[in-house]
Amino acid sequence: MAYDEYLADRIKNVFNEKRILFEARKMMGGLCFMVDNKMCLGIHIDKKFGDSLLMARIGEESYLKAIEKEECLPMDFTGRPMKGYIYITPDGFDLEDDLSYWIQLALNFNPLAKASPKKKKK
Repeated sequence: MAYDEYLADRIKNVFNEKRILFEARKMMGGLCFMVDNKMCLGIHIDKKFGDSLLMARIGEESYLKAIEKEECLPMDFTGRPMKGYIYITPDGFDLEDDLSYWIQLALNFNPLAKASPKKKKK
């Protein structure tokens, strides 16, 4: 498994408490949480970092504030940072209040996010 199942359960619990409809999909070597068919959060165990990372799609405006925090890293698994996405290290989501903060930040941006175009079936 390329992600922490306990962390996945914690995220699912927060979504369920907030009554958010979501879909968990295995994707990009980890687990992505989709809300309204848009990527909202993701988790994976990063080989370079050596631990779990939480990925949050928070938008460019929130990114500029978040990246200044010690527990935040640019999301750059392709070699280039992705705009509006951020990685959070375990220090930033260890406590339930901290995890809820990041989830809510991603949920706040979700209505503004664009969904990926659907692939046409051949």
